Order: sequence, then C-alpha cells, then structure tokens
Amino acid sequence: MKTTIIGLGLIGGSLAKDLRKSKFATELIGVDANKNHAKQALELGLVDQINTLEEAVKNTDLIIIAIPVDKELEVLPVVLDKMNGNATVSDMGSAKKIIVDSIKNHPRRKNFVPAHPMSGTENSGPTAALEDLFKGKIAILCDQENSGPQHLALIEKMFQSLGMNIAYMSADEQDHSTAFVSHLPHAAAYALANAVQAKEDRNIIFDLASGGFRSTVRLAKSSSSMWHPIFQQNSKYVIESLDVYIKHLQEFRDSIKHEQYDKLKELIVNANKIRVVLDGENSHMIKNEEKITKFYTK
Repeated sequence: MKTTIIGLGLIGGSLAKDLRKSKFATELIGVDANKNHAKQALELGLVDQINTLEEAVKNTDLIIIAIPVDKELEVLPVVLDKMNGNATVSDMGSAKKIIVDSIKNHPRRKNFVPAHPMSGTENSGPTAALEDLFKGKIAILCDQENSGPQHLALIEKMFQSLGMNIAYMSADEQDHSTAFVSHLPHAAAYALANAVQAKEDRNIIFDLASGGFRSTVRLAKSSSSMWHPIFQQNSKYVIESLDVYIKHLQEFRDSIKHEQYDKLKELIVNANKIRVVLDGENSHMIKNEEKITKFYTK
C-alpha cells in the first residue's frame, strides 16, 4: 500500500518503521516542514522519498498525519482538499474534538478516521523513531460512525498490523480520558521540573537525584511544540484533571502539616492500590480485548 506520512518525528517515524516491517506499506512517502528532519528520515531509511504536501497526497492510498495538533488544524483541510477522492486519511493527535469539529462539514469527512495511538516517549525527531513502539498498546478510534466503512476498516487493519488493541470513543470522551492518563502526567512533570529548578541549591539536588526523581520527571523532556498546543486544545479537561490532582496534593500536604499521620498512611495505602491496576494491565488487556472493544463501541 502506498502510504504518505506527514510528520517524521517519533510517532511518524516509528509508524514508518513498523508499517514497512509488517509489509502493510509497500511504498513510504514522507512530508516534513523541517528540512533537517526530512533529510534525516530519508538517510535513516524511514521513507523511500520526500515530497511536498500537495504532491505527496495526490497519488497515494493512505495518508497519516503525525504533527502537532495546532499544525494539524491547518494541514488536515488542505490534505482533504488536495488528495485523491479514494484515499484514506488518519491522524495521530492526542487532542481530538477541536480537530474533528474543524472538518465536520468537509465533503470528504468520511475519508477521515480520527485516531490516537496511546504510545510514545519523551524524545522527538526522526532519530527517536523506534520499532515496536505501538505493540501491545491501545489505539483509540474516534467518532467511527462518521467515517466511511472502508476507511475505518483500513485504519483498523493498520493498527492491528502494528500489534495494537483498538478502542472506540467519541472525540469528547477521548479528550476527557486522555486528560487524566496522558495530559495530566505531562503537566505534573513540567511543574515538578520547574519546582526543582527554582531551588537555589538545585545543583546539589540534581547530584542526589536517583531513579525515582528521574522516572517521575522524565516526561518534562517532552517537546513544547507538541505539548503546548495539546494543553490549549484540551484546556477544559486538562484544567479539570489538574483541579483533581491539586485537591489530592493539598490533602497530602495538609495531613503532613497538621501531623495527621494516620490520615497520611491511609492516603499512601490507598495510592498503593494502583499497583493492582498497573501490574495486571497487560494481561487484562490481552484477555479482555474483545470485551474492551465492545465496551467502547457506540
């Protein structure tokens, strides 16, 4: 299948690697506004050729948009306008409702399948691309009833070829859910990084930093060009998730401040319950893939 990938960073580059590996894509065309990234992607063999946006979407079967969500608002309508009428378009953005609403009246809306593969790292650019980045993870497909059956089936097949499980949600449900499990952790990591860097003796702190700190703050290395627009587009639910988080932080702080150590222990023990969820996540997903898919099917 002739496939065009717009955006050749971590997600786009990793998709290119795995679509080639699985033989789902027979030819890979790359598009990237960053000339250095385009050159790197070609040198690394992520794509077979680099082309302009308009030329790349004219004669291709599948178009994948893997760029920051603010740029997608500009690019998606152009892609739908310029592509051949039989092509399928999907995106990889972490915020969905604003994007879906922006093209809801486009005559080629049914060619578009909004998607969000729940996978990634804190690194960016073509050199960050990894094989099997998506294997065993969940791909969320949004508002599937508004996509043409043949286009939906193609994107389902693509994610299955990557070894992903598939869940179905409305764009609004997707934004609400990811605000808590993806956007909030990034916001918390940025805040923690800023808090530590604000300390006058921060160099000593960094010298002492070990695994716990590094794993907690790892997400703060994530690109601002990607995450700044996500927070903007999903501001309603990000604020809700931050309010909940701040409430629990305040409760934790107050139990220490007021020497309510029994309460503090309760909070820690309750938090420990997350182990059951996380430790059982992979086996649960494998055993209940069909159940999960049905649950999210509208």
